[in-house]
Amino acid sequence: MINLLDLDLDGLVAFCEQLGEKRFRAVQLARWIHQRGEADVSRMSDLARTLRDKLAACAEVRSLRVVSEHASADGTVKWLFDVGDGNAVETVFIPESDRGTLCISSQAGCAVGCRFCSTGHQGFSRNLRTGEILAQLWHAEHSLRRRGVQAAAGERVITNVVMMGMGEPLQNYAQVVPALRLMLDDHGYGLSRRRVTVSTSGVVPMIDRLRDDCPVALAVSLHAPDDALRDQLVPLNRKYPLAELLAACRRYLSAAPRDFVTFEYCMLAGVNDAPAQARDLAALVREAGVACKFNLIPFNPFPQSGLVRSTPQAVAAFADVLTRAGIVTTVRRTRGDDIDAACGQLAGEVRDRTDAAARRVRTPVRVVAAATTAAALRGAP
Repeated sequence: MINLLDLDLDGLVAFCEQLGEKRFRAVQLARWIHQRGEADVSRMSDLARTLRDKLAACAEVRSLRVVSEHASADGTVKWLFDVGDGNAVETVFIPESDRGTLCISSQAGCAVGCRFCSTGHQGFSRNLRTGEILAQLWHAEHSLRRRGVQAAAGERVITNVVMMGMGEPLQNYAQVVPALRLMLDDHGYGLSRRRVTVSTSGVVPMIDRLRDDCPVALAVSLHAPDDALRDQLVPLNRKYPLAELLAACRRYLSAAPRDFVTFEYCMLAGVNDAPAQARDLAALVREAGVACKFNLIPFNPFPQSGLVRSTPQAVAAFADVLTRAGIVTTVRRTRGDDIDAACGQLAGEVRDRTDAAARRVRTPVRVVAAATTAAALRGAP
């Protein structure tokens, strides 16, 4: 059986053509599934009976089984979805007065292994399929509607999507892009490109592909002002160092829906939170010529990390240095930490295929003074 959630609009058109149907039938299907939340083809009343019979024989809308749902005191909701083979992924809804944001997972686990991220410590099992990515949005939007959650804009409860859940989205590019297209499509969820964000640890070739294929808002997990420190915090930096990453960010801006890239920076006490490091960071992005804003994220501790959250005073001092350098800087307000739904806490259940626990080195992070990273940027394309 074909899972209709696996198909973007082009995929639905091709599928309908195989059934001998015209394009407008694909549009009707997309609206029934994604805008009305209907899973039963027999209830799609404006489809011809012959088409409904064809669909019943070969297709279905197959969402994900909800293992658990938890609600935070601040209104945040976290779902754990079963994706089979002993794996489960987490999705988080964050309500605000003017928007509703859904944080979506793209992989069961993550192979990048960032030092400060709970998901990375679980290892990696597999990529999620397009339908499994979209099923998180489909379930959240329509279940929240049914329970009467106040819509922030029109009839839509979820106004913003961030690919910041479990996994590295750009290492699952072939499945993520069709999901993004359905989120943006007026016959799907109709979200603005400015309101859909892909967050990456820095997969440089795929940043360039995303710019060409489906440019949405881009957020980059930076977390260090120099390669020596970032190598330890974000192991992918050893393959794509800062000079290459920032050059890719600069190229991305030519097609981006926003005129800046957001740099995420997890604040770690005694590791990356010194005022001198903030000055190095300002110099780094200035040398790179990347229009940007910084989002400083208080670290959400978990036992295996060996790291400590920066004090509010240290975060404020760090933000002040960046602001004085002319860089828009915000401090992320922690949401859902009472249900382990805050940034860096999503862990789900992962049947690790990479032996991450055995490979993990639990040595303290060494802070090395930055010396050459900014100079290297001068030679970047």
